[in-house]
Amino acid sequence: MSRLLIALFLCALAAPALAADDRHVVIITLDGFPAYTLRDPRAPIPTLRKLAHEGVAAEGMRVSNPSVTWPNHTTLATGVPPAQHHVLFNGLLVDRGSGKLLHVDPNHDQSQLIAVPTIWDVAHKAGLTTAAVNWPCSRNSSTLDDNMPDVPNQFAYITPALKSELISSQILPDAKHCEFACMSPPEQDQLWTSAACYLIRHRKPNLLMIHMLVTDTIQHQYGPQTAAAYTALALADYQLRDVLAALDDAGIRDTTTLFITADHGFSRFKKIVQPNVILQQEGLLRHGDVKVQAVTDGGVAILYFSDPSPGLIDQVASLFKGREGIADVIRPDRFAELGLPSPDTCPGMGRLVLAARTSYSFGPGMTGKDCFAMGPFIRMGSHGYLSSNPEMNALFVACGRGIRKGAKLGIIDNTSVAPTAAALLGQQLPGSTGAALREILDVQPPHAPIALPVAQSLTPQAAGTLQTTN
Repeated sequence: MSRLLIALFLCALAAPALAADDRHVVIITLDGFPAYTLRDPRAPIPTLRKLAHEGVAAEGMRVSNPSVTWPNHTTLATGVPPAQHHVLFNGLLVDRGSGKLLHVDPNHDQSQLIAVPTIWDVAHKAGLTTAAVNWPCSRNSSTLDDNMPDVPNQFAYITPALKSELISSQILPDAKHCEFACMSPPEQDQLWTSAACYLIRHRKPNLLMIHMLVTDTIQHQYGPQTAAAYTALALADYQLRDVLAALDDAGIRDTTTLFITADHGFSRFKKIVQPNVILQQEGLLRHGDVKVQAVTDGGVAILYFSDPSPGLIDQVASLFKGREGIADVIRPDRFAELGLPSPDTCPGMGRLVLAARTSYSFGPGMTGKDCFAMGPFIRMGSHGYLSSNPEMNALFVACGRGIRKGAKLGIIDNTSVAPTAAALLGQQLPGSTGAALREILDVQPPHAPIALPVAQSLTPQAAGTLQTTN
Protein backbone atom coordinates (compact mmCIF):
# COMPACT_ATOMS: atom_id res chain seq x y z
CA MET A 1 0.00 0.00 0.00
CA SER A 2 2.82 2.39 0.84
CA ARG A 3 4.41 1.77 -2.55
CA LEU A 4 1.13 2.63 -4.25
CA LEU A 5 0.88 5.91 -2.32
CA ILE A 6 4.45 6.78 -3.23
CA ALA A 7 3.74 6.03 -6.89
CA LEU A 8 0.62 8.19 -6.85
CA PHE A 9 2.56 11.01 -5.18
CA LEU A 10 5.30 10.84 -7.81
CA CYS A 11 2.70 10.89 -10.59
CA ALA A 12 1.11 13.96 -9.06
CA LEU A 13 4.47 15.70 -9.01
CA ALA A 14 5.11 14.78 -12.64
CA ALA A 15 1.65 15.83 -13.88
CA PRO A 16 2.35 19.59 -14.27
CA ALA A 17 5.47 18.91 -16.34
CA LEU A 18 3.63 16.42 -18.56
CA ALA A 19 0.81 18.94 -19.03
CA ALA A 20 3.10 21.84 -19.91
CA ASP A 21 2.38 21.60 -23.65
CA ASP A 22 -1.35 21.69 -22.90
CA ARG A 23 -1.14 25.22 -21.50
CA HIS A 24 -2.63 27.82 -23.82
CA VAL A 25 -2.71 31.59 -23.47
CA VAL A 26 -4.60 33.86 -25.89
CA ILE A 27 -4.05 37.61 -25.58
CA ILE A 28 -6.59 39.67 -27.53
CA THR A 29 -6.35 43.44 -27.81
CA LEU A 30 -9.40 45.42 -28.87
CA ASP A 31 -7.65 48.57 -30.04
CA GLY A 32 -8.79 51.74 -28.28
CA PHE A 33 -11.23 50.01 -25.89
CA PRO A 34 -11.53 52.30 -22.83
CA ALA A 35 -12.07 50.82 -19.37
CA TYR A 36 -15.17 52.99 -18.96
CA THR A 37 -16.85 51.25 -21.91
CA LEU A 38 -17.14 47.97 -19.98
CA ARG A 39 -19.34 49.85 -17.47
CA ASP A 40 -21.35 51.65 -20.15
CA PRO A 41 -24.85 50.06 -20.19
CA ARG A 42 -25.33 51.16 -23.82
CA ALA A 43 -22.34 49.14 -25.04
CA PRO A 44 -23.59 45.94 -26.81
CA ILE A 45 -20.90 43.58 -25.51
CA PRO A 46 -22.65 40.53 -23.97
CA THR A 47 -19.79 38.10 -24.73
CA LEU A 48 -17.19 40.31 -23.10
CA ARG A 49 -19.37 40.90 -20.04
CA LYS A 50 -19.95 37.15 -19.73
CA LEU A 51 -16.19 36.52 -19.81
CA ALA A 52 -15.64 39.22 -17.19
CA HIS A 53 -18.28 37.53 -14.98
CA GLU A 54 -16.59 34.14 -15.44
CA GLY A 55 -13.17 35.56 -14.55
CA VAL A 56 -11.92 38.98 -13.43
CA ALA A 57 -12.16 42.53 -14.73
CA ALA A 58 -9.97 45.38 -13.58
CA GLU A 59 -11.46 48.74 -12.75
CA GLY A 60 -9.03 49.98 -15.35
CA MET A 61 -5.57 49.39 -16.76
CA ARG A 62 -3.07 52.24 -16.71
CA VAL A 63 -1.28 52.40 -20.05
CA SER A 64 2.20 53.52 -21.04
CA ASN A 65 3.23 56.93 -22.31
CA PRO A 66 2.65 57.77 -25.05
CA SER A 67 -0.82 56.16 -25.08
CA VAL A 68 -0.36 55.03 -28.68
CA THR A 69 -0.89 51.63 -30.31
CA TRP A 70 2.58 50.23 -31.02
CA PRO A 71 4.27 51.43 -27.82
CA ASN A 72 1.51 49.94 -25.67
CA HIS A 73 1.27 46.68 -27.58
CA THR A 74 5.00 46.35 -27.02
CA THR A 75 4.57 46.98 -23.28
CA LEU A 76 1.82 44.34 -23.21
CA ALA A 77 4.25 41.90 -24.86
CA THR A 78 7.36 42.73 -22.80
CA GLY A 79 6.27 43.90 -19.35
CA VAL A 80 8.37 47.08 -19.61
CA PRO A 81 7.56 50.70 -20.56
CA PRO A 82 8.95 52.55 -23.60
CA ALA A 83 11.85 53.74 -21.43
CA GLN A 84 13.20 50.20 -21.86
CA HIS A 85 11.67 48.76 -25.03
CA HIS A 86 12.20 52.04 -26.99
CA VAL A 87 9.06 51.87 -29.14
CA LEU A 88 7.64 55.41 -29.16
CA PHE A 89 5.54 55.57 -32.34
CA ASN A 90 3.63 53.33 -34.72
CA GLY A 91 6.89 52.68 -36.49
CA LEU A 92 10.54 53.69 -36.44
CA LEU A 93 11.52 57.35 -36.43
CA VAL A 94 13.69 57.94 -39.48
CA ASP A 95 16.13 60.84 -39.89
CA ARG A 96 16.54 61.46 -43.61
CA GLY A 97 19.47 63.81 -43.25
CA SER A 98 20.32 67.43 -42.51
CA GLY A 99 17.54 69.90 -43.21
CA LYS A 100 14.95 67.18 -43.90
CA LEU A 101 11.86 66.29 -41.90
CA LEU A 102 11.77 63.31 -39.57
CA HIS A 103 9.43 60.55 -40.64
CA VAL A 104 7.74 57.65 -38.80
CA ASP A 105 8.13 54.52 -40.91
CA PRO A 106 6.22 51.34 -39.91
CA ASN A 107 8.10 49.14 -42.38
CA HIS A 108 10.61 47.56 -40.00
CA ASP A 109 11.29 44.23 -38.31
CA GLN A 110 10.87 43.25 -34.67
CA SER A 111 14.67 43.20 -34.28
CA GLN A 112 14.85 46.85 -35.40
CA LEU A 113 12.04 48.03 -33.16
CA ILE A 114 12.00 46.23 -29.80
CA ALA A 115 15.10 46.45 -27.57
CA VAL A 116 14.09 43.74 -25.05
CA PRO A 117 12.73 40.15 -25.15
CA THR A 118 9.03 39.60 -25.76
CA ILE A 119 6.76 36.98 -24.26
CA TRP A 120 6.80 35.05 -27.54
CA ASP A 121 10.62 35.07 -27.50
CA VAL A 122 10.56 33.48 -24.03
CA ALA A 123 7.83 30.98 -24.94
CA HIS A 124 9.63 29.93 -28.11
CA LYS A 125 12.92 29.44 -26.24
CA ALA A 126 11.06 27.19 -23.79
CA GLY A 127 9.87 24.98 -26.66
CA LEU A 128 6.28 26.28 -26.74
CA THR A 129 4.44 27.08 -29.97
CA THR A 130 3.75 30.73 -30.77
CA ALA A 131 1.55 32.68 -33.18
CA ALA A 132 0.42 36.26 -33.77
CA VAL A 133 -2.26 37.89 -35.89
CA ASN A 134 -1.95 41.60 -36.72
CA TRP A 135 0.36 42.20 -33.75
CA PRO A 136 2.54 45.35 -33.94
CA CYS A 137 6.34 45.21 -34.06
CA SER A 138 6.40 41.52 -35.00
CA ARG A 139 7.46 41.64 -38.66
CA ASN A 140 9.97 38.90 -39.56
CA SER A 141 10.04 37.66 -35.97
CA SER A 142 12.27 34.61 -35.65
CA THR A 143 10.33 33.30 -32.65
CA LEU A 144 6.77 33.32 -33.99
CA ASP A 145 5.92 30.01 -35.63
CA ASP A 146 2.95 31.57 -37.44
CA ASN A 147 2.77 35.30 -38.01
CA MET A 148 0.53 37.82 -39.76
CA PRO A 149 2.20 41.07 -38.62
CA ASP A 150 0.68 44.53 -38.29
CA VAL A 151 2.47 46.28 -41.16
CA PRO A 152 1.15 48.25 -44.17
CA ASN A 153 2.04 45.48 -46.67
CA GLN A 154 0.83 42.71 -44.40
CA PHE A 155 0.20 40.23 -47.21
CA ALA A 156 3.92 40.11 -48.07
CA TYR A 157 5.02 39.26 -44.52
CA ILE A 158 2.66 36.46 -43.49
CA THR A 159 4.68 33.34 -42.76
CA PRO A 160 4.60 31.31 -46.02
CA ALA A 161 2.92 28.15 -44.73
CA LEU A 162 0.18 30.10 -42.99
CA LYS A 163 -0.40 32.29 -46.04
CA SER A 164 -0.77 29.26 -48.29
CA GLU A 165 -3.22 27.59 -45.92
CA LEU A 166 -5.31 30.73 -45.45
CA ILE A 167 -5.58 31.18 -49.21
CA SER A 168 -6.54 27.55 -49.78
CA SER A 169 -9.13 27.84 -47.00
CA GLN A 170 -10.53 30.97 -48.71
CA ILE A 171 -9.88 33.05 -45.60
CA LEU A 172 -7.26 35.18 -47.34
CA PRO A 173 -7.83 36.48 -50.88
CA ASP A 174 -5.37 35.14 -53.42
CA ALA A 175 -4.79 38.60 -54.81
CA LYS A 176 -2.31 41.43 -54.97
CA HIS A 177 -1.54 43.50 -51.91
CA CYS A 178 -3.60 46.48 -53.15
CA GLU A 179 -6.85 44.49 -52.99
CA PHE A 180 -6.01 43.22 -49.51
CA ALA A 181 -5.19 46.74 -48.24
CA CYS A 182 -8.37 48.19 -49.74
CA MET A 183 -10.63 46.05 -47.59
CA SER A 184 -12.93 47.97 -45.27
CA PRO A 185 -11.96 48.09 -41.56
CA PRO A 186 -14.71 45.59 -40.57
CA GLU A 187 -13.62 43.29 -43.43
CA GLN A 188 -10.02 43.35 -42.22
CA ASP A 189 -11.04 42.63 -38.63
CA GLN A 190 -13.13 39.70 -39.80
CA LEU A 191 -10.21 38.36 -41.81
CA TRP A 192 -7.90 38.59 -38.76
CA THR A 193 -10.52 36.86 -36.62
CA SER A 194 -10.88 34.07 -39.17
CA ALA A 195 -7.10 33.69 -39.33
CA ALA A 196 -6.87 33.48 -35.53
CA CYS A 197 -9.66 30.90 -35.42
CA TYR A 198 -7.87 28.87 -38.10
CA LEU A 199 -4.69 28.88 -36.02
CA ILE A 200 -6.60 27.78 -32.92
CA ARG A 201 -8.32 24.92 -34.73
CA HIS A 202 -5.29 23.71 -36.72
CA ARG A 203 -2.24 24.69 -34.63
CA LYS A 204 -3.50 24.96 -31.04
CA PRO A 205 -0.59 27.30 -30.21
CA ASN A 206 0.55 27.64 -26.61
CA LEU A 207 0.66 31.41 -27.09
CA LEU A 208 -1.51 33.38 -29.50
CA MET A 209 -1.49 37.19 -29.78
CA ILE A 210 -4.44 38.83 -31.61
CA HIS A 211 -4.86 42.54 -32.37
CA MET A 212 -8.27 43.78 -33.55
CA LEU A 213 -8.47 47.31 -34.95
CA VAL A 214 -11.97 48.36 -36.01
CA THR A 215 -12.89 49.82 -32.59
CA ASP A 216 -9.98 52.26 -32.89
CA THR A 217 -10.66 53.19 -36.51
CA ILE A 218 -14.32 54.01 -35.92
CA GLN A 219 -13.77 55.98 -32.70
CA HIS A 220 -11.17 58.14 -34.43
CA GLN A 221 -13.69 59.01 -37.12
CA TYR A 222 -16.83 59.42 -35.02
CA GLY A 223 -15.72 59.59 -31.39
CA PRO A 224 -16.29 57.22 -28.46
CA GLN A 225 -19.80 56.49 -27.14
CA THR A 226 -21.43 57.29 -30.49
CA ALA A 227 -23.77 55.12 -32.54
CA ALA A 228 -20.91 54.21 -34.87
CA ALA A 229 -18.62 53.35 -31.95
CA TYR A 230 -21.25 51.08 -30.39
CA THR A 231 -21.63 49.30 -33.75
CA ALA A 232 -17.87 48.66 -33.85
CA LEU A 233 -18.02 47.32 -30.28
CA ALA A 234 -20.80 44.95 -31.26
CA LEU A 235 -18.64 43.61 -34.10
CA ALA A 236 -15.67 43.12 -31.77
CA ASP A 237 -17.90 41.28 -29.30
CA TYR A 238 -19.20 39.03 -32.07
CA GLN A 239 -15.62 38.23 -33.09
CA LEU A 240 -14.80 37.28 -29.49
CA ARG A 241 -17.60 34.75 -29.73
CA ASP A 242 -15.95 33.33 -32.87
CA VAL A 243 -12.68 32.89 -30.98
CA LEU A 244 -14.48 31.07 -28.15
CA ALA A 245 -16.17 28.77 -30.66
CA ALA A 246 -12.78 27.95 -32.18
CA LEU A 247 -11.39 27.09 -28.73
CA ASP A 248 -14.36 24.77 -28.18
CA ASP A 249 -13.89 23.15 -31.59
CA ALA A 250 -10.19 22.61 -30.89
CA GLY A 251 -11.01 21.03 -27.52
CA ILE A 252 -8.71 23.42 -25.63
CA ARG A 253 -11.20 25.78 -23.98
CA ASP A 254 -10.58 24.27 -20.53
CA THR A 255 -6.79 24.54 -20.86
CA THR A 256 -6.80 28.11 -22.22
CA THR A 257 -6.42 31.41 -20.41
CA LEU A 258 -7.91 34.42 -22.16
CA PHE A 259 -6.74 37.99 -21.72
CA ILE A 260 -8.96 40.57 -23.40
CA THR A 261 -7.39 43.97 -23.12
CA ALA A 262 -6.53 47.15 -25.04
CA ASP A 263 -3.67 49.47 -25.81
CA HIS A 264 -5.32 52.70 -24.70
CA GLY A 265 -8.62 54.42 -24.08
CA PHE A 266 -10.27 57.23 -26.03
CA SER A 267 -11.22 60.87 -25.59
CA ARG A 268 -13.23 63.33 -27.65
CA PHE A 269 -11.69 66.59 -28.81
CA LYS A 270 -13.02 69.79 -30.39
CA LYS A 271 -9.90 71.55 -31.59
CA ILE A 272 -6.52 70.62 -33.09
CA VAL A 273 -3.29 72.38 -32.15
CA GLN A 274 -0.60 72.28 -34.83
CA PRO A 275 2.77 72.85 -33.09
CA ASN A 276 4.75 72.72 -36.33
CA VAL A 277 2.82 75.72 -37.62
CA ILE A 278 3.91 77.63 -34.51
CA LEU A 279 7.52 76.54 -35.12
CA GLN A 280 7.25 77.59 -38.75
CA GLN A 281 5.95 81.02 -37.75
CA GLU A 282 8.96 81.45 -35.43
CA GLY A 283 11.41 80.57 -38.22
CA LEU A 284 12.44 77.30 -36.58
CA LEU A 285 10.95 75.00 -39.20
CA ARG A 286 11.57 75.79 -42.85
CA HIS A 287 12.10 73.79 -46.01
CA GLY A 288 15.73 72.73 -45.97
CA ASP A 289 16.31 74.25 -42.54
CA VAL A 290 14.71 72.18 -39.79
CA LYS A 291 15.91 73.43 -36.43
CA VAL A 292 12.97 72.01 -34.44
CA GLN A 293 10.22 69.60 -35.43
CA ALA A 294 7.25 68.19 -33.54
CA VAL A 295 6.23 64.60 -34.22
CA THR A 296 2.59 64.47 -33.18
CA ASP A 297 0.25 61.65 -32.23
CA GLY A 298 -3.08 62.70 -30.75
CA GLY A 299 -2.63 64.00 -27.23
CA VAL A 300 1.16 64.07 -27.35
CA ALA A 301 3.84 65.81 -29.41
CA ILE A 302 7.55 65.03 -29.10
CA LEU A 303 9.96 67.79 -30.16
CA TYR A 304 13.27 67.09 -31.87
CA PHE A 305 16.15 69.55 -32.23
CA SER A 306 18.83 69.48 -34.92
CA ASP A 307 21.07 71.36 -32.46
CA PRO A 308 19.84 70.71 -28.91
CA SER A 309 21.53 73.68 -27.29
CA PRO A 310 20.13 74.62 -23.85
CA GLY A 311 19.27 78.12 -25.05
CA LEU A 312 17.18 76.88 -27.97
CA ILE A 313 15.44 74.28 -25.82
CA ASP A 314 14.56 77.00 -23.28
CA GLN A 315 13.29 79.25 -26.09
CA VAL A 316 11.01 76.55 -27.50
CA ALA A 317 9.75 75.51 -24.06
CA SER A 318 8.78 79.13 -23.36
CA LEU A 319 7.16 79.35 -26.79
CA PHE A 320 4.69 76.59 -25.96
CA LYS A 321 4.22 77.04 -22.23
CA GLY A 322 0.76 78.41 -21.39
CA ARG A 323 -0.50 78.36 -24.98
CA GLU A 324 -4.09 77.43 -25.69
CA GLY A 325 -4.60 73.69 -25.77
CA ILE A 326 -1.26 72.79 -24.18
CA ALA A 327 -1.45 71.32 -20.69
CA ASP A 328 2.25 70.79 -20.06
CA VAL A 329 5.72 71.17 -21.52
CA ILE A 330 7.83 68.30 -20.20
CA ARG A 331 11.62 68.31 -20.03
CA PRO A 332 13.95 65.28 -19.87
CA ASP A 333 14.30 65.46 -16.07
CA ARG A 334 10.68 64.26 -15.88
CA PHE A 335 10.83 61.61 -18.62
CA ALA A 336 11.70 58.75 -16.24
CA GLU A 337 8.62 59.32 -14.08
CA LEU A 338 6.52 59.03 -17.24
CA GLY A 339 8.22 55.81 -18.35
CA LEU A 340 9.88 57.55 -21.30
CA PRO A 341 13.49 57.01 -22.33
CA SER A 342 16.22 59.60 -21.97
CA PRO A 343 17.35 61.25 -25.22
CA ASP A 344 20.92 60.66 -24.05
CA THR A 345 20.49 56.88 -24.19
CA CYS A 346 17.76 56.62 -26.84
CA PRO A 347 18.39 58.77 -29.96
CA GLY A 348 14.78 58.18 -31.00
CA MET A 349 13.59 60.30 -28.08
CA GLY A 350 13.11 64.06 -28.37
CA ARG A 351 14.17 66.81 -25.98
CA LEU A 352 10.71 68.14 -25.10
CA VAL A 353 7.24 66.59 -24.82
CA LEU A 354 4.02 68.57 -25.22
CA ALA A 355 0.88 67.27 -23.53
CA ALA A 356 -2.51 68.36 -24.88
CA ARG A 357 -5.33 69.65 -22.72
CA THR A 358 -8.69 67.89 -22.56
CA SER A 359 -10.78 68.61 -25.68
CA TYR A 360 -7.64 69.35 -27.72
CA SER A 361 -5.47 67.14 -29.90
CA PHE A 362 -2.22 67.72 -31.78
CA GLY A 363 -2.13 67.68 -35.56
CA PRO A 364 0.68 67.21 -38.11
CA GLY A 365 0.10 70.43 -40.10
CA MET A 366 3.32 72.18 -41.14
CA THR A 367 2.36 75.44 -42.78
CA GLY A 368 -0.35 78.09 -42.63
CA LYS A 369 -1.35 81.20 -40.76
CA ASP A 370 -3.52 79.48 -38.16
CA CYS A 371 -2.02 77.06 -35.67
CA PHE A 372 -5.49 75.59 -35.02
CA ALA A 373 -7.65 73.37 -37.15
CA MET A 374 -11.40 73.04 -36.69
CA GLY A 375 -14.36 71.72 -38.62
CA PRO A 376 -16.13 68.50 -39.59
CA PHE A 377 -13.13 67.23 -41.55
CA ILE A 378 -11.09 66.52 -38.42
CA ARG A 379 -11.26 63.23 -36.53
CA MET A 380 -13.57 63.30 -33.53
CA GLY A 381 -11.79 60.91 -31.16
CA SER A 382 -8.18 60.64 -30.09
CA HIS A 383 -5.68 59.10 -27.67
CA GLY A 384 -1.98 59.66 -27.02
CA TYR A 385 -2.75 61.71 -23.90
CA LEU A 386 -0.71 61.22 -20.74
CA SER A 387 -1.63 58.02 -18.94
CA SER A 388 -2.65 60.08 -15.90
CA ASN A 389 -5.79 60.96 -17.89
CA PRO A 390 -8.37 58.39 -16.65
CA GLU A 391 -9.99 58.27 -20.11
CA MET A 392 -6.80 56.59 -21.35
CA ASN A 393 -7.28 53.66 -18.92
CA ALA A 394 -7.80 50.52 -20.97
CA LEU A 395 -9.88 47.36 -20.72
CA PHE A 396 -8.53 44.34 -18.83
CA VAL A 397 -10.45 41.07 -18.54
CA ALA A 398 -8.93 37.67 -17.75
CA CYS A 399 -10.67 34.30 -17.54
CA GLY A 400 -10.16 30.59 -18.01
CA ARG A 401 -7.42 28.25 -16.83
CA GLY A 402 -5.50 29.46 -13.80
CA ILE A 403 -7.68 32.54 -13.17
CA ARG A 404 -9.55 32.92 -9.88
CA LYS A 405 -13.14 33.83 -10.64
CA GLY A 406 -14.29 37.04 -8.97
CA ALA A 407 -10.87 38.21 -7.77
CA LYS A 408 -10.93 41.95 -7.13
CA LEU A 409 -8.76 44.25 -9.20
CA GLY A 410 -8.62 48.03 -9.02
CA ILE A 411 -6.41 50.01 -11.39
CA ILE A 412 -3.58 47.82 -12.62
CA ASP A 413 -0.55 48.64 -14.74
CA ASN A 414 -0.21 47.27 -18.27
CA THR A 415 3.35 46.10 -17.49
CA SER A 416 1.71 43.31 -15.44
CA VAL A 417 0.00 41.61 -18.40
CA ALA A 418 3.05 39.93 -19.97
CA PRO A 419 4.50 38.53 -16.71
CA THR A 420 1.05 37.23 -15.72
CA ALA A 421 0.62 35.51 -19.09
CA ALA A 422 4.16 34.15 -18.87
CA ALA A 423 3.45 32.71 -15.41
CA LEU A 424 0.48 30.81 -16.83
CA LEU A 425 2.84 29.28 -19.38
CA GLY A 426 5.25 28.32 -16.60
CA GLN A 427 7.74 30.99 -17.66
CA GLN A 428 9.13 34.29 -16.44
CA LEU A 429 10.05 37.39 -18.44
CA PRO A 430 13.62 38.55 -17.86
CA GLY A 431 13.90 42.21 -16.95
CA SER A 432 10.17 42.84 -16.66
CA THR A 433 9.36 45.81 -14.43
CA GLY A 434 5.78 44.64 -14.08
CA ALA A 435 4.81 41.96 -11.57
CA ALA A 436 2.51 39.02 -12.25
CA LEU A 437 -1.00 39.61 -10.86
CA ARG A 438 -0.73 36.92 -8.18
CA GLU A 439 -4.09 37.89 -6.69
CA ILE A 440 -5.92 36.55 -9.76
CA LEU A 441 -3.86 33.39 -10.26
CA ASP A 442 -4.64 29.87 -9.13
CA VAL A 443 -1.07 28.93 -10.08
CA GLN A 444 2.14 30.26 -8.56
CA PRO A 445 4.44 32.21 -10.88
CA PRO A 446 7.90 30.66 -11.40
CA HIS A 447 10.82 32.24 -9.61
CA ALA A 448 13.77 31.49 -11.88
CA PRO A 449 13.91 33.56 -15.09
CA ILE A 450 14.94 32.04 -18.37
CA ALA A 451 18.40 33.18 -19.46
CA LEU A 452 17.65 35.07 -22.65
CA PRO A 453 20.10 37.60 -24.08
CA VAL A 454 18.50 41.03 -24.41
CA ALA A 455 20.40 42.51 -27.31
CA GLN A 456 22.15 39.60 -28.97
CA SER A 457 19.87 39.48 -32.00
CA LEU A 458 19.03 43.17 -32.12
CA THR A 459 20.30 45.50 -34.80
CA PRO A 460 22.01 48.78 -33.82
CA GLN A 461 18.82 50.69 -34.67
CA ALA A 462 16.83 48.89 -31.96
CA ALA A 463 19.09 50.30 -29.28
CA GLY A 464 18.03 53.82 -30.15
CA THR A 465 14.83 53.62 -32.24
CA LEU A 466 16.20 56.26 -34.64
CA GLN A 467 17.38 55.17 -38.08
CA THR A 468 19.33 57.30 -40.51
CA THR A 469 18.82 56.80 -44.22
CA ASN A 470 20.52 58.36 -47.23
